[in-house]
Amino acid sequence: MPKMKTHKGTAKRFRRTGTGKIMRAKAFKSHILTKKSPKRIRGFRKEAVLAPADVQVVSQRMGSN
Repeated sequence: MPKMKTHKGTAKRFRRTGTGKIMRAKAFKSHILTKKSPKRIRGFRKEAVLAPADVQVVSQRMGSN
């Protein structure tokens, strides 16, 4: 059976840490920033750990189980 190809859309949106966790970017950073506080906007810069419910699907699409 051939190898599974990496889903490129998923590969661009997520990254795996050295310990195996999957990191994602935070939402709500793109527009309508005037009503959001600077503290809140700074928080959007940091990555977040992917929810456990989503880890299996994302890791399969990234090409590793």
